[in-house]
Amino acid sequence: MKVNHTGLRTWIEIDTKAISTNYRTFRKLVPKNVKIMGVVKSNAYGHNIIEFSRELEKLGVDMLAVDSLVEALSLRKAGIKKKILVLGYTLPELFSKTVSTNIHLTISSIEGLRVFLKSSYARKIRIHLKVDTGMHRQGFLFSDSRRVFKMLEGSKANVVGLYTHFAAAKDAHERKFTKGQIAEFEKWRLCLSQAGFSLLTHAGATGGTIAFPEAHFDMTRIGIGMYGVWPSSEIEEAKKKSLLLKPVLSWKTIISEVKVISAGEGVGYDLTHRVKQTTRIAVCPIGYWHGYPRALSNNSGVLVRGKRAKVLGRISMDMIVIDVTDIPRVKVGDKVVLIGKSGKEEIKASELATLADTSAYEILTRLNPLIKRIYR
Repeated sequence: MKVNHTGLRTWIEIDTKAISTNYRTFRKLVPKNVKIMGVVKSNAYGHNIIEFSRELEKLGVDMLAVDSLVEALSLRKAGIKKKILVLGYTLPELFSKTVSTNIHLTISSIEGLRVFLKSSYARKIRIHLKVDTGMHRQGFLFSDSRRVFKMLEGSKANVVGLYTHFAAAKDAHERKFTKGQIAEFEKWRLCLSQAGFSLLTHAGATGGTIAFPEAHFDMTRIGIGMYGVWPSSEIEEAKKKSLLLKPVLSWKTIISEVKVISAGEGVGYDLTHRVKQTTRIAVCPIGYWHGYPRALSNNSGVLVRGKRAKVLGRISMDMIVIDVTDIPRVKVGDKVVLIGKSGKEEIKASELATLADTSAYEILTRLNPLIKRIYR
């Protein structure tokens, strides 16, 4: 499909058919009675939180997850109707904003529970208890359990969910550790059930959902997989033949200038690259402000007319320079692919992540939110 990018120096294209493919992959992977929560935090991993949530709502996702109440309220303002869980910490002074919104909050500490139960909104807001089974980030420790039950007893708090998060489910070498987390989560489930609570339980994110079917529980939280990105190379290698994930996002820019420089001349700040021969270079109007990491200086490439062009010199705040010597007929205005396909070539977010010594998650979520996302 041809995309109208008139007036744009850089833009991001979102493939709605790929979203559907990925959603259906996970819908088939988990049993019919297991719900799917679409994780759209951090601007939907860089894909535009409102538009992506609309697509998931059309597909029938059971619930959405965000990091903050700010994100949740932005979805409500945009007309998104699905239930939303706020995964992160919510400031007590904002509790009032969640009443009658069908926004669920996470409570994950003794102090947080104490403050919540003292508020006048404790009976009006649905909460999910998050428990720490080994990641040691958010969550009640099992040693807190008796105190938690005592605090909840007689409070009439509207507790509707229980969840945890796996630290290393995508790591094939840490299966024993993840199984230990599952076992501890089962202890929480049993204790809360015996205390009279009937809760929606969820533990697995994308990696856990794929690698640990026993951890599907009542619902799975699908984040990176919904965007067509594998949570790790190990899981991709093991499952790519049986599970279809299609990258949803493509990032493109244009060529804004073309010139020829002589052998021995340097390129960019600090002249970190010197060409060895007469070289045709092109300038693209994007840089680290747009989300192209400075760590990719001198070691990455882009796609022009279906061929790879090496990035030369330091990544600037708003510009990169590429070598187009071996690509014929390059001219100002030509499209350049930073992430995505051109001809038979493809650059994935995971490739850039490897080169920048980071993760695909960071590459995607750091794409500047001011760049226009075009859903097609």
